[in-house]
Amino acid sequence: MSEHHLSPEINFWGDDTPEQDYFNLKGIVGSKSYFKSPRGLNLFTRSWLPSSSSSSSPPPRGLIFMVHGYGNDISWTFQSTSIFLAQNGFACFALDIEGHGRSDGVRAYVPSVDLVVADIVSFIDTVKKKNPNYRTLPRFLFGESMGGAISLLIHFADPSGFDGAVLVAPMCKISDKVRPKWPIDQFLIGISRFFPTWAVVPTEDLLEKCIKVEEKKPIARRNPMRYTEKPRLGTVMELLRVTDYLGKKLKDVGIPFIVLHGSADVVTDPEVSRELYEEAKSEDKTLKIYEGMMHSMLFGETDENIEIVRGDIVGWLNDRCGGGDRT
Repeated sequence: MSEHHLSPEINFWGDDTPEQDYFNLKGIVGSKSYFKSPRGLNLFTRSWLPSSSSSSSPPPRGLIFMVHGYGNDISWTFQSTSIFLAQNGFACFALDIEGHGRSDGVRAYVPSVDLVVADIVSFIDTVKKKNPNYRTLPRFLFGESMGGAISLLIHFADPSGFDGAVLVAPMCKISDKVRPKWPIDQFLIGISRFFPTWAVVPTEDLLEKCIKVEEKKPIARRNPMRYTEKPRLGTVMELLRVTDYLGKKLKDVGIPFIVLHGSADVVTDPEVSRELYEEAKSEDKTLKIYEGMMHSMLFGETDENIEIVRGDIVGWLNDRCGGGDRT
């Protein structure tokens, strides 16, 4: 198992409040553990549940299985959205995918997205089996960036297994504006076969392109699990393969979904989200394009903008769970 050392005092909320105390202050129940995938990987997992201090507390409104983006993990600012959703009555679950966060693997190396999908599907099945009460609740996927692409692949793997998907700036297809041009793409494909973990793919600092509010950039940089090196050849080639596949399958997306994207996003293309909305066969689909917002809409924007996006997400979820405010 890969070793990562994380001081328990380091948290994204910026003070020395212990994690469990912070969850208590937010009125939720948080837990963490490891899940051994069918292929033998130890994958770090978290859950964020609505507070259930008494037997009279209502059950969760629904289950949300969340997937993080490339180079990210589930223990830093990703948690802020999970906590918000748990406060609104949803039971949330996520894992660090292979090579990310505290999970096994070479840092930021994803040799097969298909295997990652299988890991997550197995984890979801385990969560549902552990609590029989969960079997009757609505189930949703939630994916950010690369996690949005993985969420759609999970939908294809289990077309009837989920009641909806929340796709935040999803990486559904690599825009022609940013993908490597010939002959560079052929050169990268060739050498990636021999040096898949080589961290040499030239790219600008994604953090600068993701986060709009300057004061929030140091918070993101303090994440001890954040991958800061150049992308690995094998990971880039795999993401190109997967997004090429997804780009041809947009018309086959049948799950109810809301796709949310900032118009100023230069990491993933909002026009591709528009394509998804227009081409998907789903009869229940919603598109939200936020003028001037960048890639990190749920952390890197102003608090006012974050509240707008959060409100749209929880409103969409509530409408599909037969309810308004949780009582």
